[in-house]
Amino acid sequence: MQDLKELYGEVITEHGKKPRNYRVMESANRRAEGHNPLCGDHLLFYLDLRDGRINDISFQGDGCRIFKASSSMMTHKLKGLGREEAKELFDEFHRMIVGELDAENTPNKLGHLKAFSGVSNFPVRVKCASLPWRTLEAALEGQDTATSEDLGPPLSAAEPG
Repeated sequence: MQDLKELYGEVITEHGKKPRNYRVMESANRRAEGHNPLCGDHLLFYLDLRDGRINDISFQGDGCRIFKASSSMMTHKLKGLGREEAKELFDEFHRMIVGELDAENTPNKLGHLKAFSGVSNFPVRVKCASLPWRTLEAALEGQDTATSEDLGPPLSAAEPG
């Protein structure tokens, strides 16, 4: 039970109950839909991408607290970042939630996103935490949909260097 309390820490609980950037964005020039068929998480993701930078970002959807908190914290963190910076952040986030990155003892750019480090102890929750990021990738690539079915490495990690 202690592990579960750690997973749903204060930051995750706060963002899960009162997500930031939870709104329809009329000015969005990219939109993608994400869905996790296993647990029912579903989101519509809005992105205002200008000159390769994330000018604004928002979402709407329903799902578990981990999903909502990840969506909320991701949108807060990504405003103003460039496309490549966003992909690099997702790479670090993904490596952390699958247990490949010790976020506390490794230099990284995650900040408050480190609250999700306990997700690696609950493999079924990895999809909940990664769905917003997968949907962001779809929007950045001009795709309309993303699902949590693919747990492979983020696009930035899969691309040749």
